[in-house]
Amino acid sequence: MIKDRIILGIDPGTIVMGYGVLRIIGNRPKAETLGILQLDKYESHYLRLRKIFERVTGLIDEYHPDELAIETPFFGKNVQSMLKLGRAQGVAISAALNRDLPIFEYAPLKIKMSITGNGNASKEQVAGMLQRMLHIPDESMIEKLDATDGLAAAVCHYFQTNNPVQEKKYTSWKDFINKNPSKVK
Repeated sequence: MIKDRIILGIDPGTIVMGYGVLRIIGNRPKAETLGILQLDKYESHYLRLRKIFERVTGLIDEYHPDELAIETPFFGKNVQSMLKLGRAQGVAISAALNRDLPIFEYAPLKIKMSITGNGNASKEQVAGMLQRMLHIPDESMIEKLDATDGLAAAVCHYFQTNNPVQEKKYTSWKDFINKNPSKVK
């Protein structure tokens, strides 16, 4: 029997943080919710970090996810932006750690590749693919591209952890026979 599980996906940011909750029922993923946390209205960077912590903690308390999938910051030319993004990611991770939630990090390229098959896909392409894949009828979700990026992190984690069991690898016929004596007459 496959246990149902819930994955919280986060696209960290200090201006906009996107999130999505993916519920796995049996072996079928379903988008539970997605949204954004708009942070540009707060002047203080520290207040923004506090709001991220509070929102992630609130999502964990409301949806009781089994795991957190979070997008890792990509390497950019602006060091200050990278530092702020890293802090936002760290605060989201701290909120998950505070609730004993396992954390899994994925690079943006890995997430895009997992969803669209193209590591250079646009946010719109990722959103469109998620909408078709998860049968989300709401056209307005494409307007919330940071939200779909958060959901994409959760879907990527689902794909990475839901692979069927790999078959045994054998180095020779002798190795096969040793590992499968019941198949040899």
